[in-house]
Amino acid sequence: MVTLFTEGLGLAYSLSRLAHHTCPLPRPRPPSVPMPNSTAVTEFLLEGFSNFGWQHRLVFFAVFLTLYLLTLSGNVVIVTIIHLDCHLHTPMYFFLSMLSLSETCYTVAIIPCMLSVLLSPHQPLAVQGCATQLFFYLTFGINNCFLLTAMGYDRYVAICNPLRYSVIMSKEVCVQLASGSLGIGLGMAIVQVTSVFGLPFCDAFVISHFFCDVRPLLKLACTDTTVNEIINFVVSACVLVLPMGLVFISYVLIISTILKIASAEGRKKAFATCASHLMVVIVHYGCASIIYLKPKSQSSLGQDRLISVTYTVITPLLNPVVYSLRNKEVKEALLRAVGRRPLSS
Repeated sequence: MVTLFTEGLGLAYSLSRLAHHTCPLPRPRPPSVPMPNSTAVTEFLLEGFSNFGWQHRLVFFAVFLTLYLLTLSGNVVIVTIIHLDCHLHTPMYFFLSMLSLSETCYTVAIIPCMLSVLLSPHQPLAVQGCATQLFFYLTFGINNCFLLTAMGYDRYVAICNPLRYSVIMSKEVCVQLASGSLGIGLGMAIVQVTSVFGLPFCDAFVISHFFCDVRPLLKLACTDTTVNEIINFVVSACVLVLPMGLVFISYVLIISTILKIASAEGRKKAFATCASHLMVVIVHYGCASIIYLKPKSQSSLGQDRLISVTYTVITPLLNPVVYSLRNKEVKEALLRAVGRRPLSS
């Protein structure tokens, strides 16, 4: 009888464990020391917008898909126009085309997966797929930061040292700056991905985000992540604080130079050449800083998700909109491309 009772308890325990693991969306437990019977995670589930009803998710899908298509088409148009129109073969537009290409790759890494999660919230994502998405997201996100810094330096040279502009901003220098930006992005992405996916993920597998990002993944690790959080903060500071500081110094020098221009028309024209870049810089660095530089104690996954929507969906659209609608040279190039006369100066 004792033996039968013991076997019955063992069977009941096994059934309870089986029911626990077949639950469609278990909530992740807090990180802790790995338990002996824990199984390594091979797939993740993106929580995304699963707490919304299907009607709301359908609206989100339509809005995000529209913004995504507008971003892709806008960036493709900018790159094509700059490539075809010889009037735009200057350092400023070279960096703009590189930024458009980088933004395109950045959105392709994030938004298709987000759209898929909106339609199918319980669709699993392999660990390798999650690591790949994080790698490309970080590579092109960091690349964007340093490309914006290079564009700020280009504006500084154009306004503060115009007589030597063609010498300083030669084709070789532009290629080196663009290559350096991409190289930094690749290096930092390798460090982050290696750091995060070197951690053990035991039972918790629901990522509280709509894509694979560093902080939500660290919350799932079943070991102490203090070192990884320090690495994440140092990398974030290097790729945000350093570029922001360089851009800030550039614009301090630019504004001081512009204010010395005697002609009001000259000052207006000089400010106009910087306005588009400055607008993109403020939105880009502002959103990224709020997400990645604030202390962990003040981190709210819901708030981070909302800001991430702006950072991953709306900000990439800002680039083609700002640089096409506010830039006279780009508008004239578009008119020449479609066979119409350019705008009168």
